[in-house]
Amino acid sequence: MMNRHVRLARRPIGKLRSADLELVETPIPDPGPGEVLIRNTWLSIDPSIRIRLADTTPNGYLPPLQPGDELSGLALGTVVASRSPEFAIGDLVSHTLGYREYAIVGTQAQTIGGYGAPARIDAGQLPIQWFLGPLGSAGLTAYVGLFEILELTTTDVLWVSSAAGAVGALAAQLAKLRGTTVLGSVGSPEKVAYLRDELGIPAFDYHDGPLPKSLAALAPRGIDAYFDNVGGDHLTAALDALRPSGRIALCGAIAGYDDSAVPGPPNLFTMVSKGLRMRGFRAGSFTHLEDSMRREVSGYLADGRLIHRESVFDGIESAIAALLAMLSGATVGKTLCRLDT
Repeated sequence: MMNRHVRLARRPIGKLRSADLELVETPIPDPGPGEVLIRNTWLSIDPSIRIRLADTTPNGYLPPLQPGDELSGLALGTVVASRSPEFAIGDLVSHTLGYREYAIVGTQAQTIGGYGAPARIDAGQLPIQWFLGPLGSAGLTAYVGLFEILELTTTDVLWVSSAAGAVGALAAQLAKLRGTTVLGSVGSPEKVAYLRDELGIPAFDYHDGPLPKSLAALAPRGIDAYFDNVGGDHLTAALDALRPSGRIALCGAIAGYDDSAVPGPPNLFTMVSKGLRMRGFRAGSFTHLEDSMRREVSGYLADGRLIHRESVFDGIESAIAALLAMLSGATVGKTLCRLDT
Protein backbone atom coordinates (compact mmCIF):
# COMPACT_ATOMS: atom_id res chain seq x y z
CA MET A 1 0.00 0.00 0.00
CA MET A 2 1.02 3.55 -0.68
CA ASN A 3 0.58 6.72 1.35
CA ARG A 4 -0.80 9.79 -0.42
CA HIS A 5 0.09 13.18 0.99
CA VAL A 6 0.13 16.85 0.03
CA ARG A 7 3.43 18.66 -0.32
CA LEU A 8 4.64 22.08 -1.37
CA ALA A 9 5.54 21.97 -5.07
CA ARG A 10 6.75 25.54 -5.45
CA ARG A 11 6.84 28.74 -3.43
CA PRO A 12 3.55 30.66 -3.91
CA ILE A 13 3.74 34.19 -5.27
CA GLY A 14 0.74 36.14 -4.05
CA LYS A 15 -2.49 34.17 -3.96
CA LEU A 16 -2.08 30.42 -3.37
CA ARG A 17 -2.81 28.36 -6.50
CA SER A 18 -3.43 24.67 -6.95
CA ALA A 19 -0.17 24.28 -8.92
CA ASP A 20 1.76 25.43 -5.83
CA LEU A 21 0.82 22.14 -4.13
CA GLU A 22 0.88 18.54 -5.29
CA LEU A 23 -0.45 15.16 -4.20
CA VAL A 24 2.25 12.49 -4.17
CA GLU A 25 2.56 8.84 -3.22
CA THR A 26 5.24 7.23 -1.07
CA PRO A 27 5.44 3.83 0.65
CA ILE A 28 3.81 3.61 4.07
CA PRO A 29 6.67 3.40 6.58
CA ASP A 30 6.79 1.11 9.60
CA PRO A 31 6.75 2.73 13.07
CA GLY A 32 10.02 2.80 14.97
CA PRO A 33 10.48 2.47 18.73
CA GLY A 34 8.05 4.73 20.58
CA GLU A 35 6.07 5.48 17.41
CA VAL A 36 2.64 4.59 16.07
CA LEU A 37 1.23 4.35 12.56
CA ILE A 38 -2.06 6.23 12.30
CA ARG A 39 -4.61 5.99 9.50
CA ASN A 40 -6.03 9.49 9.32
CA THR A 41 -9.80 9.85 9.06
CA TRP A 42 -10.30 13.62 9.41
CA LEU A 43 -8.00 16.49 8.42
CA SER A 44 -8.38 20.03 9.72
CA ILE A 45 -8.01 22.65 6.98
CA ASP A 46 -6.85 25.87 8.64
CA PRO A 47 -5.70 29.22 7.21
CA SER A 48 -2.53 29.33 9.32
CA ILE A 49 -0.76 26.79 7.07
CA ARG A 50 -0.57 29.55 4.42
CA ILE A 51 1.91 31.41 6.63
CA ARG A 52 4.39 28.54 6.37
CA LEU A 53 4.26 28.47 2.57
CA ALA A 54 6.02 31.85 2.34
CA ASP A 55 9.80 32.09 2.21
CA THR A 56 9.92 33.56 5.73
CA THR A 57 7.63 33.29 8.76
CA PRO A 58 7.10 35.72 11.65
CA ASN A 59 9.53 35.59 14.54
CA GLY A 60 8.41 33.01 17.07
CA TYR A 61 6.35 31.05 14.53
CA LEU A 62 7.07 27.67 12.95
CA PRO A 63 9.73 27.72 10.19
CA PRO A 64 8.70 28.02 6.53
CA LEU A 65 8.16 24.84 4.56
CA GLN A 66 10.51 24.24 1.65
CA PRO A 67 9.47 22.98 -1.80
CA GLY A 68 9.20 19.21 -1.48
CA ASP A 69 8.15 19.33 2.19
CA GLU A 70 4.88 17.74 3.29
CA LEU A 71 2.21 20.05 4.65
CA SER A 72 1.19 19.56 8.28
CA GLY A 73 -2.00 20.28 10.14
CA LEU A 74 -4.25 19.02 12.88
CA ALA A 75 -5.77 15.60 12.22
CA LEU A 76 -7.64 12.69 13.78
CA GLY A 77 -6.93 9.06 13.03
CA THR A 78 -6.90 5.48 14.26
CA VAL A 79 -3.77 3.64 15.38
CA VAL A 80 -3.17 0.66 13.07
CA ALA A 81 0.31 -0.29 14.33
CA SER A 82 1.98 0.62 17.59
CA ARG A 83 5.44 0.44 19.12
CA SER A 84 4.46 2.89 21.86
CA PRO A 85 3.31 1.98 25.36
CA GLU A 86 1.06 5.06 25.33
CA PHE A 87 -1.14 4.11 22.38
CA ALA A 88 -2.80 0.83 21.41
CA ILE A 89 -4.14 -0.38 18.10
CA GLY A 90 -7.63 1.03 17.65
CA ASP A 91 -7.06 4.21 19.68
CA LEU A 92 -8.43 7.43 18.23
CA VAL A 93 -5.58 9.96 18.33
CA SER A 94 -5.33 13.67 17.57
CA HIS A 95 -2.00 14.94 16.23
CA THR A 96 -0.44 17.47 13.82
CA LEU A 97 0.53 15.31 10.83
CA GLY A 98 -2.45 15.99 8.62
CA TYR A 99 -2.57 16.43 4.83
CA ARG A 100 -1.76 12.72 4.43
CA GLU A 101 -3.56 9.39 4.65
CA TYR A 102 -1.13 7.69 7.05
CA ALA A 103 1.13 9.32 9.63
CA ILE A 104 4.01 8.08 11.75
CA VAL A 105 3.62 9.82 15.10
CA GLY A 106 5.94 9.77 18.11
CA THR A 107 5.26 11.08 21.58
CA GLN A 108 7.60 14.03 20.89
CA ALA A 109 5.86 15.04 17.67
CA GLN A 110 5.86 18.71 16.70
CA THR A 111 3.01 20.84 17.98
CA ILE A 112 1.42 23.89 16.35
CA GLY A 113 2.21 26.71 18.72
CA GLY A 114 2.02 24.34 21.68
CA TYR A 115 -1.25 22.73 20.55
CA GLY A 116 -1.75 19.31 19.02
CA ALA A 117 0.58 17.03 20.99
CA PRO A 118 -0.47 13.42 20.28
CA ALA A 119 -3.46 12.64 22.51
CA ARG A 120 -6.00 9.86 22.81
CA ILE A 121 -9.56 11.06 22.19
CA ASP A 122 -12.61 9.51 23.86
CA ALA A 123 -15.41 10.93 21.73
CA GLY A 124 -18.18 8.88 23.30
CA GLN A 125 -21.33 9.45 21.24
CA LEU A 126 -20.10 12.75 19.81
CA PRO A 127 -19.03 13.17 16.17
CA ILE A 128 -15.28 12.66 16.26
CA GLN A 129 -14.58 15.56 13.90
CA TRP A 130 -15.91 17.96 16.53
CA PHE A 131 -12.56 17.46 18.27
CA LEU A 132 -10.98 19.35 15.36
CA GLY A 133 -13.64 22.07 15.57
CA PRO A 134 -15.81 23.27 18.46
CA LEU A 135 -14.25 20.84 20.95
CA GLY A 136 -10.74 21.24 19.59
CA SER A 137 -8.43 24.04 18.51
CA ALA A 138 -11.19 26.26 17.08
CA GLY A 139 -13.23 26.04 20.27
CA LEU A 140 -10.26 26.67 22.52
CA THR A 141 -9.14 29.64 20.42
CA ALA A 142 -12.58 31.25 20.59
CA TYR A 143 -12.91 30.53 24.33
CA VAL A 144 -9.49 31.92 25.22
CA GLY A 145 -9.84 35.01 23.07
CA LEU A 146 -13.19 35.93 24.57
CA PHE A 147 -12.79 35.13 28.23
CA GLU A 148 -9.04 35.23 28.94
CA ILE A 149 -7.81 37.91 26.54
CA LEU A 150 -10.83 40.21 26.17
CA GLU A 151 -12.33 39.39 29.60
CA LEU A 152 -15.79 40.01 28.19
CA THR A 153 -18.66 41.23 30.33
CA THR A 154 -22.38 41.47 29.68
CA THR A 155 -22.13 45.23 29.20
CA ASP A 156 -19.66 44.97 26.32
CA VAL A 157 -20.32 45.45 22.62
CA LEU A 158 -18.12 42.99 20.69
CA TRP A 159 -17.18 42.95 17.02
CA VAL A 160 -15.99 39.61 15.58
CA SER A 161 -14.40 39.65 12.12
CA SER A 162 -14.58 36.61 9.83
CA ALA A 163 -17.59 35.69 11.93
CA ALA A 164 -18.73 32.81 9.71
CA GLY A 165 -15.41 30.99 9.93
CA ALA A 166 -14.36 28.12 12.19
CA VAL A 167 -13.21 30.34 15.06
CA GLY A 168 -15.30 33.42 14.36
CA ALA A 169 -18.67 31.68 14.37
CA LEU A 170 -17.87 30.00 17.67
CA ALA A 171 -16.57 33.23 19.22
CA ALA A 172 -19.64 35.18 18.18
CA GLN A 173 -22.02 32.56 19.56
CA LEU A 174 -20.14 31.94 22.82
CA ALA A 175 -20.06 35.68 23.52
CA LYS A 176 -23.78 35.95 22.83
CA LEU A 177 -24.52 32.97 25.08
CA ARG A 178 -22.62 34.69 27.89
CA GLY A 179 -24.81 37.80 27.47
CA THR A 180 -22.53 40.07 25.43
CA THR A 181 -23.90 42.20 22.59
CA VAL A 182 -22.26 40.85 19.42
CA LEU A 183 -21.97 41.89 15.79
CA GLY A 184 -20.01 40.25 13.02
CA SER A 185 -18.44 40.97 9.66
CA VAL A 186 -18.25 38.47 6.80
CA GLY A 187 -17.44 38.38 3.10
CA SER A 188 -20.69 37.55 1.30
CA PRO A 189 -24.47 38.12 1.46
CA GLU A 190 -24.95 34.40 2.10
CA LYS A 191 -22.77 34.60 5.19
CA VAL A 192 -24.61 37.69 6.40
CA ALA A 193 -27.85 35.71 6.13
CA TYR A 194 -26.28 32.78 8.00
CA LEU A 195 -25.26 34.95 10.94
CA ARG A 196 -28.47 36.95 11.00
CA ASP A 197 -31.02 34.19 10.36
CA GLU A 198 -29.40 31.09 11.86
CA LEU A 199 -27.19 32.47 14.61
CA GLY A 200 -29.23 35.56 15.49
CA ILE A 201 -26.21 37.85 15.21
CA PRO A 202 -26.32 41.20 13.36
CA ALA A 203 -23.72 41.22 10.59
CA PHE A 204 -22.47 43.13 7.56
CA ASP A 205 -20.62 42.24 4.37
CA TYR A 206 -17.33 44.15 4.38
CA HIS A 207 -17.53 44.42 0.58
CA ASP A 208 -20.65 46.60 0.78
CA GLY A 209 -18.91 49.88 1.52
CA PRO A 210 -16.35 51.57 3.74
CA LEU A 211 -15.74 49.46 6.84
CA PRO A 212 -16.15 52.35 9.32
CA LYS A 213 -19.57 53.19 7.86
CA SER A 214 -20.78 49.57 7.92
CA LEU A 215 -19.50 49.10 11.46
CA ALA A 216 -21.11 52.32 12.68
CA ALA A 217 -24.47 51.27 11.25
CA LEU A 218 -24.56 48.29 13.64
CA ALA A 219 -22.66 49.91 16.52
CA PRO A 220 -23.41 53.66 16.37
CA ARG A 221 -21.98 54.24 19.86
CA GLY A 222 -18.80 52.29 19.18
CA ILE A 223 -17.51 48.96 20.46
CA ASP A 224 -15.78 47.82 23.63
CA ALA A 225 -13.98 44.76 22.29
CA TYR A 226 -12.76 43.39 18.96
CA PHE A 227 -11.96 39.73 18.17
CA ASP A 228 -9.60 40.04 15.21
CA ASN A 229 -9.28 37.21 12.70
CA VAL A 230 -8.43 39.46 9.74
CA GLY A 231 -6.01 42.32 10.48
CA GLY A 232 -5.43 44.98 7.84
CA ASP A 233 -8.26 47.45 7.29
CA HIS A 234 -10.46 45.60 9.80
CA LEU A 235 -8.00 46.30 12.60
CA THR A 236 -7.74 49.92 11.46
CA ALA A 237 -11.53 50.29 11.64
CA ALA A 238 -11.63 48.66 15.06
CA LEU A 239 -9.08 51.07 16.51
CA ASP A 240 -11.25 54.01 15.48
CA ALA A 241 -14.50 52.39 16.67
CA LEU A 242 -13.28 51.27 20.08
CA ARG A 243 -14.37 53.29 23.07
CA PRO A 244 -11.84 54.34 25.74
CA SER A 245 -10.27 51.34 27.56
CA GLY A 246 -11.36 49.02 24.74
CA ARG A 247 -9.65 45.69 24.14
CA ILE A 248 -8.46 43.77 21.09
CA ALA A 249 -7.71 40.05 20.86
CA LEU A 250 -5.38 39.36 17.94
CA CYS A 251 -6.21 35.85 16.77
CA GLY A 252 -5.29 35.92 13.08
CA ALA A 253 -4.53 38.18 10.13
CA ILE A 254 -5.95 36.35 7.14
CA ALA A 255 -6.01 39.56 5.09
CA GLY A 256 -2.25 39.26 4.78
CA TYR A 257 -1.81 35.51 4.34
CA ASP A 258 -1.96 35.64 0.53
CA ASP A 259 -0.49 39.17 0.29
CA SER A 260 2.41 40.05 2.55
CA ALA A 261 2.17 43.71 1.46
CA VAL A 262 -0.98 44.44 3.52
CA PRO A 263 -0.02 47.53 5.56
CA GLY A 264 -0.39 47.85 9.29
CA PRO A 265 -2.88 50.27 10.85
CA PRO A 266 -1.89 53.94 10.37
CA ASN A 267 -3.87 54.94 13.48
CA LEU A 268 -1.97 53.07 16.19
CA PHE A 269 -1.71 56.21 18.30
CA THR A 270 -5.35 55.67 19.22
CA MET A 271 -3.98 52.90 21.45
CA VAL A 272 -2.43 55.70 23.50
CA SER A 273 -5.15 58.32 23.20
CA LYS A 274 -7.93 55.91 24.21
CA GLY A 275 -5.95 53.70 26.59
CA LEU A 276 -6.65 50.59 24.53
CA ARG A 277 -5.28 47.11 25.21
CA MET A 278 -4.25 44.76 22.38
CA ARG A 279 -2.89 41.26 22.90
CA GLY A 280 -2.03 38.47 20.51
CA PHE A 281 -2.52 34.87 21.58
CA ARG A 282 -2.40 31.25 20.45
CA ALA A 283 -4.50 28.42 21.81
CA GLY A 284 -1.41 26.33 22.57
CA SER A 285 -0.54 28.61 25.49
CA PHE A 286 -3.87 27.84 27.17
CA THR A 287 -4.27 24.06 26.93
CA HIS A 288 -5.02 24.02 30.68
CA LEU A 289 -8.41 25.54 29.78
CA GLU A 290 -9.36 22.86 27.28
CA ASP A 291 -11.42 20.77 29.73
CA SER A 292 -13.37 23.83 30.88
CA MET A 293 -14.00 24.83 27.27
CA ARG A 294 -15.19 21.35 26.33
CA ARG A 295 -17.61 21.16 29.26
CA GLU A 296 -19.21 24.48 28.35
CA VAL A 297 -19.24 24.07 24.58
CA SER A 298 -20.45 20.46 24.61
CA GLY A 299 -23.36 21.53 26.77
CA TYR A 300 -24.35 24.24 24.29
CA LEU A 301 -24.02 21.80 21.40
CA ALA A 302 -26.11 19.18 23.18
CA ASP A 303 -29.05 21.48 23.85
CA GLY A 304 -28.90 23.16 20.45
CA ARG A 305 -27.97 26.62 21.68
CA LEU A 306 -24.71 26.58 19.71
CA ILE A 307 -24.92 25.92 15.97
CA HIS A 308 -21.92 24.30 14.33
CA ARG A 309 -21.56 24.15 10.56
CA GLU A 310 -18.94 22.26 8.60
CA SER A 311 -17.68 22.47 5.02
CA VAL A 312 -16.57 18.90 4.28
CA PHE A 313 -14.45 17.76 1.34
CA ASP A 314 -14.04 14.04 0.69
CA GLY A 315 -10.79 12.21 0.02
CA ILE A 316 -7.16 13.23 0.27
CA GLU A 317 -7.37 14.22 -3.39
CA SER A 318 -9.71 17.07 -2.34
CA ALA A 319 -7.41 18.49 0.36
CA ILE A 320 -5.80 21.05 -1.97
CA ALA A 321 -9.21 22.23 -3.21
CA ALA A 322 -10.40 22.45 0.40
CA LEU A 323 -7.48 24.70 1.37
CA LEU A 324 -7.97 26.96 -1.64
CA ALA A 325 -11.71 27.23 -1.00
CA MET A 326 -11.19 28.09 2.66
CA LEU A 327 -8.54 30.74 1.92
CA SER A 328 -10.78 32.33 -0.72
CA GLY A 329 -13.71 32.61 1.70
CA ALA A 330 -15.85 30.03 -0.10
CA THR A 331 -16.47 27.85 2.98
CA VAL A 332 -18.63 28.35 6.06
CA GLY A 333 -17.78 27.17 9.55
CA LYS A 334 -15.11 24.54 10.04
CA THR A 335 -13.39 23.30 6.86
CA LEU A 336 -12.54 19.59 6.97
CA CYS A 337 -11.28 16.84 4.71
CA ARG A 338 -12.87 13.45 5.37
CA LEU A 339 -10.78 10.43 4.38
CA ASP A 340 -12.16 7.01 3.58
CA THR A 341 -13.07 5.08 6.71
